This record gives sequence, structure tokens and C-alpha cells, in this order.
Amino acid sequence: QLAESGGGLVQPGGTLRLSCVASGFIFGWYSMSWYRQAPGKERELVARISENGNDRSYGDSVKGRFTIYRDNAKDTLYLQMNTLKPEDTAVYYCNTGDDWGRGTQVTVSS
Repeated sequence: QLAESGGGLVQPGGTLRLSCVASGFIFGWYSMSWYRQAPGKERELVARISENGNDRSYGDSVKGRFTIYRDNAKDTLYLQMNTLKPEDTAVYYCNTGDDWGRGTQVTVSS
């Protein structure tokens, strides 16, 4: 099970940190990803991190602004989002394999 939190309303240029708490599996054995889906658009990959956190990759639209990291001792995945833009508005989902959280809404607007 995956449970996201940390979304909200933020002004352009602002920051948010999303969290995803995992349960029911050995978190440190699996790579993890953040996806997002904006209204009327397909779900897109935001970032991915390896099991031990050493390897990370990002979608082109968030490179240099977002950082994915994890704390395996806490079974928690994070997404630090800086310099947010209105086009970052979406529901953000935590994912591993076929498991998805319910998502957390991020709205960037003045």
C-alpha cells in the first residue's frame, strides 16, 4: 500500500515536499517512482529512484527543479519540488510495479 501526502496550493516559484509512505512490502527492495496527471492529459513519469537511492532519473520538464529521494528506514519516498510552475499542477502519484497510491493534488497558481 502507498499513501501520498504533502500536496496543496502554492504560488508560482514556491516549493512543496511530497511524501509517500509504503506498507505491506519490503520497501528497500524496490525502485520507486513519482508520476503525475494533469486534467485532460496522460499520466507522465516525473522521477524514479533505485532501491538504494543511488540512481535517479527525471522527466525533462522537472530536471533541475525536483529531487526524488528515499528513507528506507522509514519506508518513505519523497519528492522535493522547487521553483514550481503553473504547468506542474497535477495529481501526483507514488508507484512501484503495479502498486499505486491514491494521489495528492498539487496546484500552482497565484
